[in-house]
Amino acid sequence: MISDFKFWHFFPRQGQLIHNIKTTEMRDVNKRIAWIFAIGLMVFAMSEIWGMNTDSLTPILAAGMWDAYTLARWTSLVGTLLWAGFYLAFHLYGAAFLFNKFIKIAWRAALIMQLYVVALLIIEKGLLFLLFALTGYTMSVSLFSFGPIAATFLEHDFLIYFFNQLTLFTSLIIAVQYRFIRSFTKINPKLILFGLIMLHILAALFVASFSLIPTDDMLSGFMDGGSLFE
Repeated sequence: MISDFKFWHFFPRQGQLIHNIKTTEMRDVNKRIAWIFAIGLMVFAMSEIWGMNTDSLTPILAAGMWDAYTLARWTSLVGTLLWAGFYLAFHLYGAAFLFNKFIKIAWRAALIMQLYVVALLIIEKGLLFLLFALTGYTMSVSLFSFGPIAATFLEHDFLIYFFNQLTLFTSLIIAVQYRFIRSFTKINPKLILFGLIMLHILAALFVASFSLIPTDDMLSGFMDGGSLFE
């Protein structure tokens, strides 16, 4: 039996989706993946064009170096799109491969599961962009995370960025992954939940570790013509 993969229709109907994956051959999966990728790239591009995370280029603009600033903005946009492509591909294909490899969840099920994970990540980024665009300013932490709370009483960047990775959408992602893995494997449900929570905590620690890299100093040294590492 063949059924159509209607992405948004199945978003709140995960049980029906899982049943269809098990009992039918789903069409248009690759088409839906292409659409989600396109939307994701557009969200990343709009954030970059609006100026999010480009404050390091402000000194170039303030110095009146218009050509250099224009080139820097275009370069930043290209870099953002390349990063977005890698980010989306890793969370979709990379994560699906790892789930398929280590816990033996069916490839098609893992791919569809991660497609919804990617969609949730895009929705989170899109909502943040919308809020920042409406208010006219940005923050280095997500309003949907524990980051703003942590920033009020913690001074260590590592801890702030760690809590910033734990968001409302993280819990939704865990819920989606838990339901799929429980349905397509014979692993104990409690072990699945514990493993997913630990996985996301470890991922948050890994991402937060990048806050220890002095990127601003490295960029300033590069712009000044000095050594990146002293």
